[in-house]
Amino acid sequence: MSFEFTVSDVIPASPQAIYNAWLDAKGHKAMTGGKAAQCSAEPGGIFTVWDGYITGRNLQLEPYWRIVQSWRTTKFTAADSDSQIEVILEPVPGGTRVSVHHGNVPDGHTSYRDGGWQRSYFEPMKLYFAGALTPAKRAAKKSTSKAKKTKRRIKKRTKRGKKKKG
Repeated sequence: MSFEFTVSDVIPASPQAIYNAWLDAKGHKAMTGGKAAQCSAEPGGIFTVWDGYITGRNLQLEPYWRIVQSWRTTKFTAADSDSQIEVILEPVPGGTRVSVHHGNVPDGHTSYRDGGWQRSYFEPMKLYFAGALTPAKRAAKKSTSKAKKTKRRIKKRTKRGKKKKG
């Protein structure tokens, strides 16, 4: 037995920006937090996202408004049929309401409904489109963090050296 559900959130971006990122390997990877992706913007095209955790095919594409894809995770059994997602992009004040209707989900796979979409897509998308999760900013943050750690290590060594001399 399978089930279906719908989740939605407002993302601070245009429907066009979200649509284009969803169907582009670099865009998908960036907007979801940096997991490897291979995407297609063609009807019938196949995709693999989240480092191969999710695979599927584009079933229907209506530019800047609707994406329908077959959807399968590595947790599906051989007996499980592919699930299907329908992504609707609706312009609203402050951005775009992204509604995901996820159907034919195998019983027991409730994590997608119970926060999975929010954690893995909506929250990183909000950060990405607000400019807080760009690859350059992630790299700068890592670089700054490494520099701070190095500075602390040098400071500790200097203090230890002074204690030994005194």
